[in-house]
Amino acid sequence: MESQRLGFRLPWGTILLFAALVGCGLLGISRSEELAGGSGRLLRVQFAWGLVAGVGAALATAPNYRRVLRLTYPIFFLSLVSLGVVYLFPAINGARRWIRLGPLGFQPSEFAKLAFVLAMSRYLMFRENYRKLSGLIAPLILALAPSLLILREPDLGTALLFFPLLLAMLAIAGARRRDLVLMVAACVLVAPVLWSQMSREQRSRVTAVWNQAEPGRIVQGDGYHLAKAKQLLVLGGVWGSAIEGETAFDQGVYHIPEGATDSIFVVIAERYGLFGATILLLLYALLIWQAVAIAEATREPFGRLVAGGIGALFAIQVLINAGMMVGLLPITGLSLPLVSYGGSGLLAHGLAIGLLLNIGLRPGYEVGREPFRFPTAPVRRAA
Repeated sequence: MESQRLGFRLPWGTILLFAALVGCGLLGISRSEELAGGSGRLLRVQFAWGLVAGVGAALATAPNYRRVLRLTYPIFFLSLVSLGVVYLFPAINGARRWIRLGPLGFQPSEFAKLAFVLAMSRYLMFRENYRKLSGLIAPLILALAPSLLILREPDLGTALLFFPLLLAMLAIAGARRRDLVLMVAACVLVAPVLWSQMSREQRSRVTAVWNQAEPGRIVQGDGYHLAKAKQLLVLGGVWGSAIEGETAFDQGVYHIPEGATDSIFVVIAERYGLFGATILLLLYALLIWQAVAIAEATREPFGRLVAGGIGALFAIQVLINAGMMVGLLPITGLSLPLVSYGGSGLLAHGLAIGLLLNIGLRPGYEVGREPFRFPTAPVRRAA
């Protein structure tokens, strides 16, 4: 009977959005391989990882999410350890981002994002931790630790993600506006530290935003990736090559670096046009809205913060990735959640969706009058 009630309350809209976004990713990866002359291997691998992510989401939905509460800090600590372990493995394409286990490998930075959300949620669930300025030092350290480790891999996009995510979670928790402004100032002060740790290539990606080439100009070097992304957006037009056909005779203009991963947004825009890109962004908007709705309906502080943090995690990544591809932000290598190729990212975001579903199933814990006072036990309502 309990399982039937949970099944009836299951946020089916979130499940459908999860499946739709994974499906969009498969379409984008298929087009990317077609343009690159691939054999379809990436598509098959991503489909398999999609099934694994679905199983992971189901497993994360089953147990009561409050069982994770006491494990949040150990999980975050293990994520930091795994970020250090990557340096024990050989570099792949000049980067040390993966831990190899036989034929398989996983990218710890993808799981570190979710671990950070969990650790921050536990810390911020107590009102006294974020309603005074001194209590904001620990969140800044929690964000800085994985950022520096990931930056050295190097992975600039993921490293910079933690600071807007930190500010978003502080805002969700209800931190005072004055303290948020001071936290922004602290992040700005930390920026020179991050800049000093960047490689020349990473710095060139930042400066390329202010030195964008004129339309039609052949670009080589630092601005090449951005120029190709904007070119592919233009080639897609309104309806894309799926309906209008390929509009360029030179097939070389359709080749773009990292088409299945970082640049998959413009690959989808080329294939399905402005219409397809808008549908993709709309799916993300609906998923983020679902996360916000679940957070608002949850009266238990830890669950509310986790749901809100997951929504912020998706929102920030989508905004950064789309901003990179249109030239508003530096191309820093941040993937599109659930859509970009990569088993680690797909599984990590599948687990995040599972936690979101888990919280949506169990919103009804009573709390005290003050926001985010953690109850020792749920209060039972009288019959």
